[in-house]
Amino acid sequence: MAVKDEIEARLSAAFAPERLEVLNESHRHSGHSGDDGSGESHFKILIRAAAFAPMNRVARHRAVHQALGDLNARVHAIALDIA
Repeated sequence: MAVKDEIEARLSAAFAPERLEVLNESHRHSGHSGDDGSGESHFKILIRAAAFAPMNRVARHRAVHQALGDLNARVHAIALDIA
């Protein structure tokens, strides 16, 4: 399964988001630090879910990274836009 699909599946299961966009931006970092040549090293995630309402910004980021689990080690960079 592609990393993008795994990210979407894990975040959907963990937060039942009203909106979820996972953009693979690896092509924008080709040849840069962290580019492993896989084409799946850099992602931007926009997620909107009621589950985040009681959390502060740091708690939201921690919750997303926890939900991603071992994917954190497989991806060089994840940009988060959470609400």
